[in-house]
Amino acid sequence: MPALTRNEAQLRAQLLDVRQYEVALDLTTGDETFESRTVIRFTARAAGDTFVELKPDELRSAALDGHPLDPASLSDGRLPLTGLAEGPHELRIATRMRYSRTGEGLHRFTDPADGETYVYTQMFMDDVQRVFPAFDQPDLKATFEFTVTAPAHWTVLANGVTTRVTTRDGERDGENGGDGAATWTSARTPVISTYLAAVAAGPWHSVRTEHAGLPFGIHCRRSLAPYLDADAEEILGLTTACYDRFHEKFSEPYPFDSYDQAFVPEFNAGAMENPGLVTFQDGYVFRSAVTDSERQRRAVTIAHEMAHMWFGDLVTLSWWDDIWLNESFAEFMGYQTLIEATRFTETWTGFGMERKPWGYDADQRPSTHPVAPDASAVPDTASALLNFDGISYAKGASALRQLVAWLGEKDFLAGINTHFARHKFANASLADFVDSLAAHTDRDVHAWAETWLRTTGVDTLTPRVEDSPEGWTLTVDRTGSRPHHIAAGLYDRAPDGALEPREVLALDVPSDEVLSASGPRPALLVLNDGDLTYAKVRLDGTSLETALSGISRIPDPLTRAVVWNSLRDMVRDGELAAADYLATAAAHVPVESDLAIVQGVLTFTRAHIADRYLTPDRRTEALTTLTAIARDLLRRTEDGSDPGLRLVAVRTLVDSATQPDTVAGWLAEGTVPGGPELDPALRWRILARLSVLGASGEADIDAALAADPSANGQEGAARCRAALPTAEAKAAAWERLFHDDTLSNYLFTATAQGFWQPEQADLVREYVLRSYPEAVTLAARRGPAIADAAGRWVLPGHEITEANLQAGHACLTAPDITPLLHRKLVDHLDDLSRALRARR
Repeated sequence: MPALTRNEAQLRAQLLDVRQYEVALDLTTGDETFESRTVIRFTARAAGDTFVELKPDELRSAALDGHPLDPASLSDGRLPLTGLAEGPHELRIATRMRYSRTGEGLHRFTDPADGETYVYTQMFMDDVQRVFPAFDQPDLKATFEFTVTAPAHWTVLANGVTTRVTTRDGERDGENGGDGAATWTSARTPVISTYLAAVAAGPWHSVRTEHAGLPFGIHCRRSLAPYLDADAEEILGLTTACYDRFHEKFSEPYPFDSYDQAFVPEFNAGAMENPGLVTFQDGYVFRSAVTDSERQRRAVTIAHEMAHMWFGDLVTLSWWDDIWLNESFAEFMGYQTLIEATRFTETWTGFGMERKPWGYDADQRPSTHPVAPDASAVPDTASALLNFDGISYAKGASALRQLVAWLGEKDFLAGINTHFARHKFANASLADFVDSLAAHTDRDVHAWAETWLRTTGVDTLTPRVEDSPEGWTLTVDRTGSRPHHIAAGLYDRAPDGALEPREVLALDVPSDEVLSASGPRPALLVLNDGDLTYAKVRLDGTSLETALSGISRIPDPLTRAVVWNSLRDMVRDGELAAADYLATAAAHVPVESDLAIVQGVLTFTRAHIADRYLTPDRRTEALTTLTAIARDLLRRTEDGSDPGLRLVAVRTLVDSATQPDTVAGWLAEGTVPGGPELDPALRWRILARLSVLGASGEADIDAALAADPSANGQEGAARCRAALPTAEAKAAAWERLFHDDTLSNYLFTATAQGFWQPEQADLVREYVLRSYPEAVTLAARRGPAIADAAGRWVLPGHEITEANLQAGHACLTAPDITPLLHRKLVDHLDDLSRALRARR
């Protein structure tokens, strides 16, 4: 089906003023399809022709102003509306629609734990058309009202407050039963974009409260009820704390009538900012033990989505070239607001270790793009979908953090509030936002936007420290084009080896100034101390030696994160040997106190150093080193003082095991000596590693699934079966991936994750070259969600060879490759190229 082009959207927006959607969904008509009836009221500003988008299983009827439209005129998802007269119109369309199993449109999920079924919408980027017809573009806002008929024991949620209004005959008494049906209506929303409309229905377990005069609720499937209840106070406390803080920062009040958060199954992203009904992946309802960093990640997502109520929902982008106006702001505000309003006061360290590298990596690939690309670079919705990446989120948030440092928080917030006041319940562009900022400062915000938001790539800042008769001098060299307002931290080595702060220098880069300083050269000089800008930083020779030998002695965790990222970037750029990074991790992770740093360093070491940058003959050495780090952390935490750190150590030891004995013993005993007890997540993690090592089989997987028949258990079993080191297991997994179109998005991902294993390179080599053309065919057939998953997990990243690289490059020219898979393939090949260079 053709993607909507920007030119088509502009012409339609000039012609139409869309006012109201009334959508009726009947969810009682079967397991595969549902009934959808829609009334759209709109006004034509002039006589003309246009179209409405829909992707039905069957178009039953359509009428414009009471006159039937020919269902046969529907072509490529577009129903023509020809000969429109100037003035008001009413469009009525009845369809049968198909449920999704891939998290797009109206996703349907049956919980294997209890047989209950749940549905929820994900309307983003063309997917509203899978649920009801729409003039589907962000600048044609309208009000929405839903009427939903569902099984009688279900609850229906929507953007507005919902009310149960009628019940069909046949409903049985009892909490779980009912062979009848009930009808629910939702309150009319303010004007919102089509991609933000939302419905979620099922026998939800709900926890409700009221705050600031509004109803708040959190919801999950019933089998997760005990776990949601255990965290309800934390989740609702974070939600209301963020709500209050945003009202202190923003002059515009929260613009909707309620705030529900639904944790839904098989969700493709972290969350979606539907106004009044935010949907989250239900992995955020923790069934098993997690670290405090993972709780912080959930908290950041809660704050991020609430920020969207203003950035994106109240004021919405005009076209998809400005997605940063949604995502960069929500990302920045999410992290900053947690610091100001909750117990999570070190979020920028987590951002530096988890999110910023995502942005740096994306910005150095051939597929890079500006934070705010030119409109010509986003000609249609298919191209827009490619830009929801580390640049629009992490780089954009980093740019905003630098803007606040340069502009000052007072003027920044004043500009934001002006932006809300000027464009509330409407649409806006980059130019509109910059004009709002410029109204509150004498600084040249327009020039800042051009250099920061319209350019690509990562600047590199390198210090030159030289001796002088008076002491030493500092010059900062910049590779790139952006101005940077940064701090440089100077550290001296104390007699006991600790690194003590001497001074923090405020610097503007570029500058011709040579800074002269008296006294000895510092043992460590860190550019971008405090991580206020977005740039790679290098270390002078003395500082590099100090970092490699003493990074854990730097007092501030955020500074340590900056230095760890510098080492990471040097490895990726071929300036630091992978073995040196591994040795640094071995020396300093066992004594590191910040959990986000421990997790970030261990993740990079396992996934990149061990599996990619070191040659295969050194991989066992790397895994042995990781095992030693994990054992050091276990000894450090045996007194129970840091359960989060101990959990990370256990996970690392499991993932790095080269021999099955220790982890197999844990599985048999059901506990790690000294704790923790093995919960479902750890059991499946151990079984997956044992599957890779050939120390478990189908019978073990069947027994584990019988003990944990949940959705997570189903995914764990799929991952383990695909990881078994037999030709038969690999062939069966391959068949499921590429030929079973009933495989849900989550089961697809789990199967793909299990399939490729570096230990099994010889076993899966026959699939390496096959993976590229088959991924192209699969993505074209199953759509964007599976294309994204295939690009992440199906393309072979473990095989660091020229043959693999050339096969991927050949596939780039395939005539039927989808844009999303093409982007993923470009990124995959860049990662392969870097790994190959590191091995030479």
